[in-house]
Amino acid sequence: MVTGMVAVVALLGAGFALSVFGVVAGLRRRAVQPTVLRPPVLTREMLIRAAIAVLIAAAVGLWTRWPVGALLAGIAAYALPTALGSDRHQKQALARTEAVAAWAEMLRDNLSTAAGLEQTILVTAPFAPPAIHDDIADLAASLRLGTRLPVALTELRERMDDPTGRLVVRALLQASQRQSRQLAELLSEMARRARERANLRLRIAPGHARIRTNARIIVIFTLAMAAGLTLFNRKFLAPYDDLMGQLVLVVVGLIFAAGFVGISRLARVGVDTPRRPS
Repeated sequence: MVTGMVAVVALLGAGFALSVFGVVAGLRRRAVQPTVLRPPVLTREMLIRAAIAVLIAAAVGLWTRWPVGALLAGIAAYALPTALGSDRHQKQALARTEAVAAWAEMLRDNLSTAAGLEQTILVTAPFAPPAIHDDIADLAASLRLGTRLPVALTELRERMDDPTGRLVVRALLQASQRQSRQLAELLSEMARRARERANLRLRIAPGHARIRTNARIIVIFTLAMAAGLTLFNRKFLAPYDDLMGQLVLVVVGLIFAAGFVGISRLARVGVDTPRRPS
């Protein structure tokens, strides 16, 4: 009987957690992009985080005998380091935006001397800034292997991890198909907008850093309090041992998850959606 109850509670907890992630994903505003079916890519970092999350979930489950607690601990161990981790993502995004501006200016300056757009790309590829060098090198390699320019640019737009960069590639794609005579002016406008976005990121970065610091303090204090109660005052948490307590723990976990998601979104407010060129 007890085993069946634990299984039911575990399923309920998993269902609630999945529903929360679904609601959060549905409420997030995303720029409309062409639908591209690509297999999910599992990086080494993701696998390490998943393994650590499984170990933490198992440890919490063995110590507390709470299936919901184990599930919540595993989700927190996997998601929180990314949501409230270092500022590396913001620094990389800033570097990519500045790199896109520099590459757009390279293309503009070489359009008049090179023999066409494809030749311009091949000439500038070795000098692309480090933040986007691999993407531009892959584009040049595809062109040297005989891939048609529109096809190669379409592949680059799908790989490019920067909104302004995707707009630059889109402008190049349209120019390769329609022989646009205003490409130089359009590249200048793209570079100017990229510089503006980079400057805006620099101005708002200190405020975001303070928000992330406060968020880390709140999360660490909350988790430390929960861990302290679990380790040193189990009697205080005894009401969570039965089925009703596990259901209440699901609600408590959802409330904390909503709070952490809100804090994470505040820390990630940025300038990731550039305006479309006129």
